[in-house]
Formats: sequence, C-alpha cells, structure tokens
Amino acid sequence: MKKTLWILAGIVAIVLIWGISTYNGFVKTEEKMTQAWSQVENVYQRRMDLVPNLISVVKSYSDYESGTLVEIVEARSRQAASVKIDPESMTQEQLLEFENSQQLLDNAVNDVIVSIENYPDLKAVEVYQTFLAQYAGCENRIYVERSRYNEMVKDYNKSVRSFPGKIIAGWFGFETHPYFQATE
Repeated sequence: MKKTLWILAGIVAIVLIWGISTYNGFVKTEEKMTQAWSQVENVYQRRMDLVPNLISVVKSYSDYESGTLVEIVEARSRQAASVKIDPESMTQEQLLEFENSQQLLDNAVNDVIVSIENYPDLKAVEVYQTFLAQYAGCENRIYVERSRYNEMVKDYNKSVRSFPGKIIAGWFGFETHPYFQATE
C-alpha cells in the first residue's frame, strides 16, 4: 500500500512539474511574441518619424506639388499613427486595419518620392539621397521585424495547439494569435 502511494505521488509530481513547465513555456513564448510585435510597431514608428524629413525636403525644392503632397502625407501619417493594437488581445481584423493604415502612409510617401524624382535637381541633393537610403533601410527593417513576429506567432500557436500542451493552454486561456499578413 505504501509503495502504491509513493508511485501515485511520483506520478502526480511528474504531471505537476510538466504542467508548470508547459505553462511557463507558454508565458515565455507569448512574451517573445509580444516583444516581437513591439519591435514591429517600433520600425513602423521610425518610418513615420522619417515623414517630416521628407516633407521638409519637398517643401524646400518644389512649390505647388509639395503643398498637395505634404497634406496627403501628413493626413495619412496621422491616420497611421492612430491605429494601435494590444498584442495580448489582437485579432486578424485589427491586424488588417493596422496594415491598411500603414499601407495608406506607404502609398502617400511613394507618391511623394515619385513626384520628387521628376525634379532633376532634387535627385542630386544629398539630403534627399540620405532620406531615400534611410527610407529603404526602414522598409527592410519592417520586413525583417514582421517576419520575426510571424516566426514567434508560429512557435506560440504551435505550442498552444499541439497535444498535450493544448490541455494546459485551454485551462489557462492561452489562445492562438493572428499572423501579420501582407495586403494585396
């Protein structure tokens, strides 16, 4: 009888240790995913911070077109900055709204870049060239950080959905998170 109690206590201890370890694994993975999302927001913010530089370059080298394009970029920049997402409870719809707002800003900035490239004198200006290099680097960082975020989401979702971890995830409310998907 005593031997059976020890065996039963050992099994309970193993299951308890496994449950705690699995729970802690979910927490770690979720934190990595949240940190990866913060980095995505960080690189998008960096891009929005570059917009005033573009506006100043455009203002200093063109007249009519700059006023129109600056208004477009400023309006879209404000809209893009207004969309915030809580990484703990984000949905696919919220991610899509975020991406759409960022896409509007991206389109506005690209329109300004195309317009600026029509001014031959401006293309040679060092400030403009520096801005373009920073903007291209920013776009690359956005791609990298979105990819990292999606990797974290993949790892997290896989751990939440696979057995036997799915049991612990269900008990403690860990749910899958949406991937960052590109717009068409």
